[in-house]
Amino acid sequence: MSARHSALLSAALLGACLSTAAFAGSRAHAAHGSGLIWRGDDVTARSVVSEVAPVWERAGHGHVELQPFNTASGIDAVVSGQADVAGSARAADGSAEDANLIFTPVAWDALVMITNASNPVRSLTLKQVHDIYYGRIHNWSEVGGRNAPIDVYAVASPGDGVEFSLRQLLFGRGNQPVAAPRLYVNTRKLEDGVALNPNGLGASTLSDIRGNPKLKALAINGVMPSVANLADGSYVLYSPLYLVTNPHGSKAAEAQAFVDFVRTAPARAALRQHAVLPFQDGSALASMDRSRRSRILAEVGARASHIAPAAMPIAAPGATYADRAAAAPTSPDTLAARRALERRQAKDQAAAALANEKSRLSGVSGSVAGMSVSSLAHASGAATTVNDPKTNGADFTRVTVDADTAARHADRGGNTYRVAKGDTLASIARKHALDVTRLRNWNHLTGNHIKPGQWLRLSRD
Repeated sequence: MSARHSALLSAALLGACLSTAAFAGSRAHAAHGSGLIWRGDDVTARSVVSEVAPVWERAGHGHVELQPFNTASGIDAVVSGQADVAGSARAADGSAEDANLIFTPVAWDALVMITNASNPVRSLTLKQVHDIYYGRIHNWSEVGGRNAPIDVYAVASPGDGVEFSLRQLLFGRGNQPVAAPRLYVNTRKLEDGVALNPNGLGASTLSDIRGNPKLKALAINGVMPSVANLADGSYVLYSPLYLVTNPHGSKAAEAQAFVDFVRTAPARAALRQHAVLPFQDGSALASMDRSRRSRILAEVGARASHIAPAAMPIAAPGATYADRAAAAPTSPDTLAARRALERRQAKDQAAAALANEKSRLSGVSGSVAGMSVSSLAHASGAATTVNDPKTNGADFTRVTVDADTAARHADRGGNTYRVAKGDTLASIARKHALDVTRLRNWNHLTGNHIKPGQWLRLSRD
């Protein structure tokens, strides 16, 4: 198992029914050409592979062995060669593990918010779902229910398909940490937990909870999750289900043949029996996907993030409602901090530019009064003493001193002063009732050194 998953899954795998010996036996079974091994999330196992595998076998193909657990375990197994096909309720997440795999969408499923069947709440808005996961809403009474805490359940596995897809819709990134203190190894265990808790809330899919009388799927914005509402896009929380293959695997050709078979007419007919929509039947959903995501983010007050998916864990283990462990991109504190950072960066850039300009002019002494210069290539006027053209660059080689112009400036309203023998910067400032610092800044002086005959500005202009 890769490092990105081991931290959160090691404890869970110790109690999982899938033992190392079983995996080794299954691998040997597949290696002898007797079939394919499929491993992945519980959702895809129940809604896709369990329906299509028998049809595949009846068509004369080999056996498909199902090892349902979660998305992360399936993808890791396909990468390592322990499985031939994986199931995922999310697309590739941009990680190194996913980069070399092929994710093929085969069906659409509704993402549903589930609660205990005894809970009186029937519907939530998108904004309410967002704020519950974010940690702003903590009590069922805030959404029309009983005065009881909302116990949010989540799947602990990084990159879990259902969790990743839902959070990507609500927060703009699938690895958004949430205020969910109760974590489970997969959606099946999560559903079992919610079924036992009247105050529980979690995410699953329509196909996964079908026929479970202990669970209730909540309407979103007043629209119930159903295949019909999924098909026409009126129910906005939905995601493709994927089959994942490794083009470099030992059974790559046979695995791809199985994926292709899932998209055939007999397989699609089987899918329709399990509350999922074959991917080809939802072409309109694919075309409206970008606008749908934008509308959801606008409604909840979030925005898409370009943070690399592997940069954060998908869950916040130990999160509590009291400390609001979520660090969402919609957080007012986060947005305020981002704006402050942008202002500070702009200020630093301006200061750096000014320092660079002063450094560039450090070898120039004198003043340029009453003139606007866009280029020094052909400049003439009263203001400059060039120590060495070779040192100060070609731009200064054509600068000449116009004494008449300098004299005119000296007589113009007392705005300039010619340094006399014995003058100091302080004495000149006192004589003209000026501040030494301003006098120094107006004349671009880095110290107090001045020379007789030098012209100084006595004002900003």
